[in-house]
Amino acid sequence: MARDEPKVAEGAAWANRGAGLFRYLCYPGGGGFGPNLAPARRPFLSLRSVRVTSATKKKIGLGLGVLALLLLIGLGIFLAKRQQLLDYALLQVKAKVERKFPVVLTLGPARFTDLNTVQLEGVSLTPTASADTLLRAQVVRASLSVRSLFAGRPVFSNLEIDSARLTARKTAGGQDNYSFLYKTKKTRPAVARDTTKGTNYGLLANQLLEATFDNIPEEADFQHFLVTYESPRHRARLTMPRLAIEDGNINGQLTAVIDSVENRVGVEGHIDAGDYEVDANVFGLDKRPVVLPYVQSRYGARVQFDTVRVSLSEKDLSGDDELLLKGTASAANFIVNHPKLSDSDVRFPRGGIDFVMKLGQASFALEKGTRVLLNKMELFPELTMRRLPVPERVIGKDINGLTNRNQLLAGVQVKLNVESSETKANDFFASLPEGMFESLEGTQAEGTVQYHLMADLDMNQLDSLKFDSGLRATKFRITRFGRENLNQLNEEFLHTAYNDKGDTVKTFLVGPSNPEYTPYNQVSDYLKYAIMTAEDPRFMTHRGFMEKAFVKSAIQNLKERRFARGGSTISMQLVKNVFLTRKKTLVRKAEEALIVWIIENTRLATKERMLEVYLNIIEWGPKIYGVHEAAEFYFAKEPRNLNLSESLFLASIVPRPKYYRNGFNQYGEMRVSGRYFHRLIAQLMARKGYISQSEYENVGTSVNFQGPARQYIVRATRDTVRATVAADSSQYEPLNLIDLLGGDTAPDAGVNTNQPAPPAAPPTGN
Repeated sequence: MARDEPKVAEGAAWANRGAGLFRYLCYPGGGGFGPNLAPARRPFLSLRSVRVTSATKKKIGLGLGVLALLLLIGLGIFLAKRQQLLDYALLQVKAKVERKFPVVLTLGPARFTDLNTVQLEGVSLTPTASADTLLRAQVVRASLSVRSLFAGRPVFSNLEIDSARLTARKTAGGQDNYSFLYKTKKTRPAVARDTTKGTNYGLLANQLLEATFDNIPEEADFQHFLVTYESPRHRARLTMPRLAIEDGNINGQLTAVIDSVENRVGVEGHIDAGDYEVDANVFGLDKRPVVLPYVQSRYGARVQFDTVRVSLSEKDLSGDDELLLKGTASAANFIVNHPKLSDSDVRFPRGGIDFVMKLGQASFALEKGTRVLLNKMELFPELTMRRLPVPERVIGKDINGLTNRNQLLAGVQVKLNVESSETKANDFFASLPEGMFESLEGTQAEGTVQYHLMADLDMNQLDSLKFDSGLRATKFRITRFGRENLNQLNEEFLHTAYNDKGDTVKTFLVGPSNPEYTPYNQVSDYLKYAIMTAEDPRFMTHRGFMEKAFVKSAIQNLKERRFARGGSTISMQLVKNVFLTRKKTLVRKAEEALIVWIIENTRLATKERMLEVYLNIIEWGPKIYGVHEAAEFYFAKEPRNLNLSESLFLASIVPRPKYYRNGFNQYGEMRVSGRYFHRLIAQLMARKGYISQSEYENVGTSVNFQGPARQYIVRATRDTVRATVAADSSQYEPLNLIDLLGGDTAPDAGVNTNQPAPPAAPPTGN
């Protein structure tokens, strides 16, 4: 650098001289033709009042000649010394960049290609910490303001980069060559922050946004730009034939290969880097959708769209380090596919969100003013999510099933409220995502509906979970059924039973044409009441759902991290069996809930008819369907002749009909779980008046099979001489129904139980 100092000094001197000459020519002050000639000193000249003599003409000609000479001299000086001025200007640019970032900026030979266009032969940017070059470019062109060059403060614009390569890398140890871009020094004083409270998403998002906007030029033209990213987990390669930014307008194309997923994408929009505003469209080229790669590799889901529009209109970081963002996002032909969501594509033809988002210390919120548009339906969500600091996170098997404070759900608190606008019924059905409610596609209706949802989850006290969801209808009536005729519940129909894999097991008529069909009044009251008591205590009075049962099931499932307990009412089980597949997906549950709501709220079928169909189609054992087959298989009886003990047994196997033999020990005796179930359900039936107190007290705890099922029950002979082990295997524990079907809980707390679990206190007696 020592050898460059004379050149720098000389360049600075010429810059000052040139700036003085420039100011003299344009702003001579005190006379001449500059703008600082005050209006009061400017006489009004009339061509008629001035007589142009030959002497005057000579003076004007002389003045113009002097002016031209001065301009030529100034131009000559500029042309003679502009290379030195340029070298000096580039040294200033290099110093400025290296002061702002911990990097080494290397600039190749520079020259003027015309009056104000500068071309650099080679540019590279290398972080000082890693010595791993981030950016290389063969040719860089830019327009240089002549006035700023003379003033000693060079201003470049119209950036053009040709054949550039940006290579970002991250090692297994966490070192990288790019994080300096969003870890710049701040002008405001550093404030010590308490990192024990978790990640501040507001600060993180603000740093990323500012780093992005601050490094976007107002005018730019990138050609043959290659961007690569390598880390132990991901690889990305972006090839941009051209990306242009002109007056803030963005236009370009790129081919992206990320984790083996290739997309050809077009980008159009406008950006105002100074105000942190952007409005851009991203769309697939060649009539192909854009597939999100990371979601597919990380979560096994396929998410794609034809076009996405993103707009950011406001960014404000408060003194509390909370970031407020306002903007919009919308998508056309948005598709999601995941095995746990659905067995087919779920498609949203048109949807979007106007968001008011706030990010802070381990928190995220969608605030009032957020609006979601789903085709023709408007929803207004308010969401707050927060994660408590590690010391405040409560864990415990009985509390929330967590064993470590660093587990994903530890300390999570979520509150959600969603209200929709009042929507015409036809618009509501037209707004449902395609592939999500296939049975209802094409449904037509009158009236209006309005949806609401409320959820409050605190993992520190999971038992306090609150949830409420439903539709409010006004003058609602179905005028035409869609793909599925829901009215078939009132008619004779052909029913196909499937196993859990979706394979067909049996097809049979449900109606009088089937000699094994049993009408409602020909089924033993004992069985009807036992089924309702065990599966759905308020079936005859509710509208298809029991919120308390659903909440209890959700709490237990969260604690056990599995589907340990179901919350389905008889109405929901009926819809699942008649209209839907057996696959346990979120889409099927949503479809099931909506069909149940339609049937129950339009009184499409009576409760008696619904229970009648239910009893005639559900599974009661391996390939045993309907109450008639069940009564014959187990007891060689007609359904109307079943006694209390037999009815209690049949009710006990509804949740797990294929495993009815597991309810008996090696001596053919009913296990403790079965005896406990008999006593409990009988007690609840007595409380409700379904049976007498004496019937409850005399209920048997053994079952006498007289049908074909008898041959499948193993009956070993007891050894009465030698000591024997306990008759019941510990792997079959009693059902936990105390809190579900009786005791001190509310009457609507009933729910079917999918897996056995121990009771709060074991019953006494036989």
